[in-house]
Amino acid sequence: MQLGCVADDFTGATDLAGMFARHGLPTLVVRGVPSDLPATGAEVVVVALKSRTAPADAAVRESVAALKWLREQGCQRFYFKYCSTFDSTPQGNIGPVMDALMSELDTAFTVACPALPVNGRTVYNGHLFVGTDLLHESSMRNHPLTPMDDANLVRLLNRQTSGPVGLISWKTVASGTEAIRDAFAEQRGAGVRVAVVDAIADQDLVALGEACAELPLVTAASGLATGLLTTLRLDFGAPPSVPRVGGACAVVAGSASKTTAAQIGAMRAHHPAFEISAEAVLSGSDVVSEALDWAAPRLAKGPVLVHTAAGRVNVKASEKLELTMAAIACGLVSAGVRRLVVAGGETSGAVVNELGVRTLHIGPEISPGVPWTFTLDGPQPIALALKSGNFGSVDLFTRAFEVLP
Repeated sequence: MQLGCVADDFTGATDLAGMFARHGLPTLVVRGVPSDLPATGAEVVVVALKSRTAPADAAVRESVAALKWLREQGCQRFYFKYCSTFDSTPQGNIGPVMDALMSELDTAFTVACPALPVNGRTVYNGHLFVGTDLLHESSMRNHPLTPMDDANLVRLLNRQTSGPVGLISWKTVASGTEAIRDAFAEQRGAGVRVAVVDAIADQDLVALGEACAELPLVTAASGLATGLLTTLRLDFGAPPSVPRVGGACAVVAGSASKTTAAQIGAMRAHHPAFEISAEAVLSGSDVVSEALDWAAPRLAKGPVLVHTAAGRVNVKASEKLELTMAAIACGLVSAGVRRLVVAGGETSGAVVNELGVRTLHIGPEISPGVPWTFTLDGPQPIALALKSGNFGSVDLFTRAFEVLP
């Protein structure tokens, strides 16, 4: 194993793993800190946690445990992966986890770069943009669990970490790898612990990745993986093979994002759909049985969609909806679904937990940041596509099944 990664949720883990797998690197995702590692020959391993919205002390504890396990496997370089919209609260968990991982590795400097230009996430003058909008002016300002009210990453991380936090501007990044390395040395000399790095295009991330060759720890969204590829001593092979997975197809969407809402609308135009409201879940209605009874006669005819209703919900309703959608997903698998798309980071984490999935082999990419994955647990593989709420093209739900033979 050449690179060990700690991801703060499951969709983020598969997003990062897909970046490496598309270049032919044997890549594995494991849920939580495993007791052992399957003999898959993986050179990159991503430990998927559910720490993004956990209490800060729990997030720190789980992240450090994952890092320690990766070190025991022989890793010497590490990647802390968070969302490209920097999902966190004013207190963390990104900053506290950064501090803890740096302390565990006894390193005094790292970088922070949530840029993912292919999906419209860029960093300029230390400010995070979602498309053309500043982070706090995007739909993330209304996120039910991690509402983002500040696009200034330097200011945000100074509140979350032991600091100080510096900035490496795009002018420096555009000057190339050596200029970035010089900036690293200058920031270290000034006592900076975390440098926020601007990036507005893929070539910026390539230059940054090359400059990070000697850093034991980087922290970023999945975009930086592109740059790190040139610094890893890995044996590049063919793109991942696609196992043939039979069985019915279904989509379970628990995300309330605008992107997922458009994807739901596109699928509803051509396939049967069942909507679940937060009110029904909170009232105690047996929506799980209702959804499964509705789906049963339709599964043989093509993909079905089960989704939550549009609109913002509170934290209590959000947690109940996650568990409800996970129970429905598990019921669909019991009914013969073997190709399953799940939308929403928290929903995806709940689904893999309910299914008892421990390890995932990374397969072909459906859309940037959304690969197919294949379970390595149980007698029969299940194809899972775990999608962050804000990722994917409008037709992703229907196109996903066309990627698989």
